[in-house]
Amino acid sequence: MLAQFAASSFLRGYTSSKWVRAVPHGRVEAERNSVAKHGQLGSHAARSYNVYGLVPALMQILDLRQIQSRRLEPLFQEETRHWRDELHWDYRPSVDLIRKFIDSHSLGGYVALENDKPAGYGFYVLEDHKGLIGGLFVSPRESQAPITELLLTEMVGALRATPRLQRVEAQLMPFGTELDPAFLSQYFSLHTRLFMLLPLAEAQLINKPLSSGLRLEPWTDKAFESAARLIQLAYADHVDGEINDQYRSEAGGMKFLRNIVLLPGCGQFLPEASFLVRPATGDRPVGMVLTSTVAEGVGHTTQICVMPGYQGHGIGRLMMESSIKALQRRKYESLSLTVTSANTPAVRMYEHLGFRTIKKFAAGVWQAHTR
Repeated sequence: MLAQFAASSFLRGYTSSKWVRAVPHGRVEAERNSVAKHGQLGSHAARSYNVYGLVPALMQILDLRQIQSRRLEPLFQEETRHWRDELHWDYRPSVDLIRKFIDSHSLGGYVALENDKPAGYGFYVLEDHKGLIGGLFVSPRESQAPITELLLTEMVGALRATPRLQRVEAQLMPFGTELDPAFLSQYFSLHTRLFMLLPLAEAQLINKPLSSGLRLEPWTDKAFESAARLIQLAYADHVDGEINDQYRSEAGGMKFLRNIVLLPGCGQFLPEASFLVRPATGDRPVGMVLTSTVAEGVGHTTQICVMPGYQGHGIGRLMMESSIKALQRRKYESLSLTVTSANTPAVRMYEHLGFRTIKKFAAGVWQAHTR
């Protein structure tokens, strides 16, 4: 998701007419009592009270465009530690990018303040017909569940108020609290995703040679157009096409590739561990694996796909093994990736290579109803 955020050169967003909104405990209690008595919830309390419990006595919700990034520094430092300790990921380049857009007052989103101290924040961007919720972090030292729902409700409300917006996507890492209930309360459909990690010293390689009718080649930037077409074909009628609609068109595939290869939102692209598989007598790729560096000694598979008709013949495993061996030669220690749990063949292949799931998270999609 950060890769798509980085690509939004001209960030546009919903401008809130309420720069500051205080949520007093007393009003929430009054609305809670009203629910018990009358069986319905007033609109103000519906945005501040939920089944998890009450928000703190006084919680302010501010538009990100009202503040400077230095005010969020404690949250940035805490969030960076979670990415490093739990996911082996150096989140500092992403935070630098977030700081840049906050300080230019061009990033849509909200921050929750308790007693004038930041408790959590979230941001979103607009891209054509859809909104992308790029980040949501609430300190585990705070009342995570209700603050998370407050921030998500504000962001989703702002996005839904955007004219002609048809879709909202989100893939957020949970640190200390479950995000699924908050998304379900906003009518998102959810797909379970797995964050998997492989210690490279434990990789289970079979070193099976590639079919004589195919050839493995290093990534080249000359392949952008044909690789974008490969993405569109590989994800036709695939669950990942439901999660990320960029996979549904060649233009979307091109945008995705540029985000991964040219922009720093998802680590630093590593061409030495990225490969294409082509027919021996043709130029159009039938398989692709892309790899980035996300921390010192840590790689991340940002994309792997195989053309329909070529799937099920070991091409995916061969590309993964080629990437693993390239990382081993460069003294990397581990490789991570994310995969949709419903993609059973891929999950099984990764497990056979030695990957293990270290975190689960949800990919959420909200689609506007057409009339």
